[in-house]
Amino acid sequence: MGNNHINKSGNLHMIDISGKEITTRVARASGTITLNDDALSSIVELNNKKGDVLNTARLSGINAAKQTSNLIPLAHNVSLNSVDIDFEFDKDRNEILSIAQVKSEGKTGVEIEAMVAVQISLMTIYDMCKYLDRGMEINKIRLLSKTGGKSGTYIRGDSA
Repeated sequence: MGNNHINKSGNLHMIDISGKEITTRVARASGTITLNDDALSSIVELNNKKGDVLNTARLSGINAAKQTSNLIPLAHNVSLNSVDIDFEFDKDRNEILSIAQVKSEGKTGVEIEAMVAVQISLMTIYDMCKYLDRGMEINKIRLLSKTGGKSGTYIRGDSA
């Protein structure tokens, strides 16, 4: 069983995880979107003309986590136990923080699924608010923590 995506011939391949142990795996990721006052207000006051922005973003992030292996070529198709996405507002900085937690019981981690969920949830906010602000910025997509598997626990030192 190889430990990287390049085989002995130098070709890309999907890593064989058949020999790995099944463990409970949890990953948390986050990212931010910065918006102008009008876009942020439309979300907070639930008066965005395209509908409920955060619930739509939550659903799209959940769907994205489930589709990760279709988007990232060498990612394994992982059976997910749960995907939770929450949002926090920082009105002083005109930011929304998206935090995703993904859980599975399997042979490979769910870090990428958590980061894809965050990214797509934020892109959905952009899509639904672009009529109010085309200058929004998506930033700081990052892994906050992960548990399970051979490599054990990782906790980001500066996690928010």
